[in-house]
Amino acid sequence: MRISDFDYTLPGDLIAQFPTPERRASRLLELADSLSDRQFADLPGLLRAGDLLVFNDTRVMRARLHARKQTGGRVEVLIERMRDDHGALAQVRASKSPKPGSKLLFEGGVEARVESREGEFFALEFSVPLMPFLETCGEVPLPPYLNRPAESADDERYQTVYARDPGAVAAPTAGLHFDDAMLAETLSAGVRHAFVTLHVGAGTFQALRHQDIADNRLHSEYVQVDAACCNAVRETRAEGGRVIAVGTTSVRALESAARGGELEPFNGETDLFILPGYTFRTIDALLTNFHLPQSSLLMLVAAFAGTKRVLDAYAHAVRQQYRFFSYGDAMLVFPESRR
Repeated sequence: MRISDFDYTLPGDLIAQFPTPERRASRLLELADSLSDRQFADLPGLLRAGDLLVFNDTRVMRARLHARKQTGGRVEVLIERMRDDHGALAQVRASKSPKPGSKLLFEGGVEARVESREGEFFALEFSVPLMPFLETCGEVPLPPYLNRPAESADDERYQTVYARDPGAVAAPTAGLHFDDAMLAETLSAGVRHAFVTLHVGAGTFQALRHQDIADNRLHSEYVQVDAACCNAVRETRAEGGRVIAVGTTSVRALESAARGGELEPFNGETDLFILPGYTFRTIDALLTNFHLPQSSLLMLVAAFAGTKRVLDAYAHAVRQQYRFFSYGDAMLVFPESRR
């Protein structure tokens, strides 16, 4: 299969530049045996008592920083991941790439030494503990297709209400539609909740480089799936309930923990690339946003629900003027004849 098999035409004005006034105010396209246009507020009524929602509880870091080289040139730094209290891997955008041994100068006298280059990333060692510095001086790293600087409202809205484990540079966007009242409604309806952690990296926005999709590789990301989540999935399945992943990152976390054949607690790195033909072991449905053309995330949804079904659903969403990407609308996706 080729990247072009996962292309679709999207008018630029359907890319949501801002979130809806309220989290639950988005639309919801249900892809089951047929297509249904709904509101996200309808979700509790589409779930059943005994179902399990699996959320990614990663928290987006204020990962974008501005600095200067020792020579005075401007630099933009996007932290990809923290390695320890002072060390990080980062993208560094400058007119000329910094050399190992050089320093980047930030406000307040903070410095970062360039230790080495690792592929497209730079290993940086900061002169102060990094996480408090990011919270004070960093910016929310909005996706590149949001052609605007971050605003104060993004501090809250580009974060799920259940985010608790800092480490991501992009939000698990399917979860952005949930407010506290919606979480309470699903629990009241007898739907259980479980949590995984996958720290989303900046690679999620990078285009695949090879036309043959099998020749591509994904960046490694940190995943944690604990015993409580594994038990909740097993109990739900045993009792006839459905496991519904909230977002493609929750899918990748669960499926990474099941790569040995059975779902087991997992703590480590994953580069799992889910393509059509993949056999899913852990989920029965997927709640997700609309993804970029030719992206690995769209391929994952196609692997779960069928490429033609998904692309037909996207064409419908374009015709009906759904809002796309991070701040856009959502889909509830079932495999054929499994609703």
